[in-house]
Amino acid sequence: MALFGLPYITLTNNAILSNMSKKGMGEAVAFSPGHITGFFEICDQSEDSLHKGSRGAGICIAQGVKTRVKVEPSAQNRVEIKINGDETNSALISQEVVNLFLTRLNYNLSISVEHEVQIPIGCGLGASGASSLSLALVLNKVLGRMKSNTVAAQIAHQAEIKFKTGLGTVLAQTKGGLEIRKQAGAPGFGKVESIPIGKEYRIVGLILEKIPTEQVLIDKLIRKRINEHGSKALNKFIKQPGINQFMEISRDFAESVGLISSRLRKIIDILDRQGFLCSQAMFGETLFSIVKESDAPRLIEIFRQSSPVPHWIINTETDNDGARLL
Repeated sequence: MALFGLPYITLTNNAILSNMSKKGMGEAVAFSPGHITGFFEICDQSEDSLHKGSRGAGICIAQGVKTRVKVEPSAQNRVEIKINGDETNSALISQEVVNLFLTRLNYNLSISVEHEVQIPIGCGLGASGASSLSLALVLNKVLGRMKSNTVAAQIAHQAEIKFKTGLGTVLAQTKGGLEIRKQAGAPGFGKVESIPIGKEYRIVGLILEKIPTEQVLIDKLIRKRINEHGSKALNKFIKQPGINQFMEISRDFAESVGLISSRLRKIIDILDRQGFLCSQAMFGETLFSIVKESDAPRLIEIFRQSSPVPHWIINTETDNDGARLL
């Protein structure tokens, strides 16, 4: 079960350092599911990042990001971040999450972050949101539960907003399932509901290439199209929610926004002829469909036969629980 909204006891800085010194180190692990957005409306007019976000709908997937953090007292702040075993200096969102925690402390720490990323980055599968959210949960745990998990998730949301890598992804990933974001904002401010999806369904996706979210969010024409069609799509889905409706509305939205590449169009036409309804993940040169488990092998084979090389195929269940400590 996800842990958001549960009350925690606040520990003093001395208590936290005392707890860590007894063990010599604090360590914890958290997981956040990936997420595919089907349709949405941009809501970023507020000057307060906690009120910025999006309204829309998407689905959380069982593949995502597992994050392990080790913390030790130190003479000065030190941060090491690894992605799938490789140290990196380019994980700007993770660094921002760590910094936002460190600014709330009056002592120094050595922090080691290890992200196990199970999904492609920058392809519409919510990898950046999953990384920042799982990291925030772990830091919140290791540093003595100084604040609620909802506030920790707000830090992840703020990092996403700052770097324009997502709007409502973190809010969705706290909930799980087939989610409906009815009010924009960070966790604790936005409103999200969830429809659990049974294990008889699979989310099958084909990933060809990245589409940087920032690139889309600053394009005035695309923003206009998104908001013209996103609000209508959400209102239609709220009236009749469900898997088939989600796929149909997502496809209509993708067609209206106009980001479908010629490579994706060729594959979409093949799938349409084969009776598979698919849509484009927002944002990536990525196709996805929600199908019964018995239909997944045939869809995967069509993806393999009709796709250029290289490509990435995912075949995963829905994550109905949302981000959580492990």
